[in-house]
Amino acid sequence: MKQPDLSRDDRGGPAQPLLVVRDLKKRFAVRGSVFERERKYVHAVDGVSFSVAKGKTLGIVGESGCGKSTTARLIARLMAPDSGFMIFDGDGVNEYGGMELKEFRRNLQMVFQDSFASLNPRLTIAETIAYGPRVHGVSAADANARARRLLARVGLEPDQFASRYPHELSGGQRQRVNIARALAFDPRLVVLDEAVAALDKSVQAQVLNLLQELKAEHSLTYLFISHDLHVVHYISDEVMVMYLGQVVEKGPVERIYGSAAHPYTRALLSAVPSMDPANRTERSPLSGDPPNPINPPSGCRFRDRCQFAQGVCAERMPALAETAPGNGHWVACHMNDVQSGFVEAKVEMIA
Repeated sequence: MKQPDLSRDDRGGPAQPLLVVRDLKKRFAVRGSVFERERKYVHAVDGVSFSVAKGKTLGIVGESGCGKSTTARLIARLMAPDSGFMIFDGDGVNEYGGMELKEFRRNLQMVFQDSFASLNPRLTIAETIAYGPRVHGVSAADANARARRLLARVGLEPDQFASRYPHELSGGQRQRVNIARALAFDPRLVVLDEAVAALDKSVQAQVLNLLQELKAEHSLTYLFISHDLHVVHYISDEVMVMYLGQVVEKGPVERIYGSAAHPYTRALLSAVPSMDPANRTERSPLSGDPPNPINPPSGCRFRDRCQFAQGVCAERMPALAETAPGNGHWVACHMNDVQSGFVEAKVEMIA
């Protein structure tokens, strides 16, 4: 595969992460009774921190409601965070100095799950792709030429599809249009929020291969959000696992899939369907539902569903720490911390 040219607009060199997120938080107010004195909040994203290397793909996984899509919308500034900050290629974003929000959004584009709702039904496909560049000052002729060129690149013949409307296309074709529209700004970071979840498996494979090719050709960095662990394994370089608004584990994809250190990650992976009849899942790896995000439990938020939980798990929240110095595998679990007070820390995980 062609190696990406990371020199494009690169101010800090390949060693500097393209995106750094620190302590991102977002709460949503809950409408309660008029007689309630205390206002309640859903803790959707609670102290999320991570970084994405240039030219790499970070996959974000977790159960529904874990906060992965909210995290994506906060990064794209489709909603404002309550606290936390972002650094894009060494520059703070907006109120943190260095880069205006308009410039940041030109460098970041997003592809959503619902391919039809993402498109304006009143615009043709060519007009949809050309609309953004025209708003940012590109001439109509250049924007239309760019739209046709991108249509051809994503596998849609311009003469056949440019004048069509979204309702005349299949789901896979519409998602290709959304990808072309995202590339019309020549971004450096693309956020894909369940971008292939609604597609048939054969079409899904075609779109995933297209994304891999475009990543190499355009020096792209991906933030890939999905509930499909097979897809995340295929496309990602690193994986971040979220539970109830927090990061519980992150690291290189093969290390996460081969030697997961958090009980929640291990439960997720054990639930992945296998083609091997001898490797069936006989019982559910997790029992119960995630706790109420309005009033999350003290300490480790996974402790109520964890078969290894001990008293220390309720007393204090585990810190996100490397399993070994410099290996890039981070986990938030008292079982992996010999100084946490957890009885026989690591013994159960190794077994």
